[in-house]
Amino acid sequence: ALQESRNIPAVKMLYLVGIDDAMKKARDLGVTLSGSKEQYGLSLVLGGGEVTLLDMVSGYATLANNGVHQSVLPILRIEDSAGEVLENYEVVIGDQVVTPDAVALISSVLSDNNARIPTFGANSSLYIPGYDVAAKTGTTNSNKDAWLIGYTPSLAVGVWSGNNNNTPMKSGGGTVAGPTWNEFMKNILPTKPKENFPTPPPINTSLAPIMRGIWAGGEFYTID
Repeated sequence: ALQESRNIPAVKMLYLVGIDDAMKKARDLGVTLSGSKEQYGLSLVLGGGEVTLLDMVSGYATLANNGVHQSVLPILRIEDSAGEVLENYEVVIGDQVVTPDAVALISSVLSDNNARIPTFGANSSLYIPGYDVAAKTGTTNSNKDAWLIGYTPSLAVGVWSGNNNNTPMKSGGGTVAGPTWNEFMKNILPTKPKENFPTPPPINTSLAPIMRGIWAGGEFYTID
């Protein structure tokens, strides 16, 4: 459902999680939501809250970083005209805001090209052959915004596309933002060591089938 961008399962999931907890988790991931839960409602999960590209990439970078959130840092080093370092960034350990098991499961889903084929086809912009890459599209109403954000275990990349005057585009998501994202990833990944996402834990078989992604309907039984 996630890879095929199915809206109804997403709304149901937000209903089960609760808007308060969902907004808190978004903030933990680095996504700023300035409105109140009364303002958003269940439409929040369908793009009902405005966010920045930087915040969204920060959130996906937290997933790439095994669930550890690092604050966005625009300046790494300051040098004077002679090249002497005046200030240097020191790495600070971030906060574990998502469990590694949950991250492994999300990354497994978002990197599963077969799962997205019914919606996007086998060779969409989200697919980078030969590499473990998680990716997700996004489109707002009337195709005014088109997103594609994805990550490897050490790199998070996001592309937003839209018109400066906020007029609708002819399409959205992977169709508009996808080619730029795909081209960048295909050029940058060969310069880096190949990486793989961790194997997700076994699915808890005690959960109801629908919570395990199993559709148990469509069959008829005779009960005496």
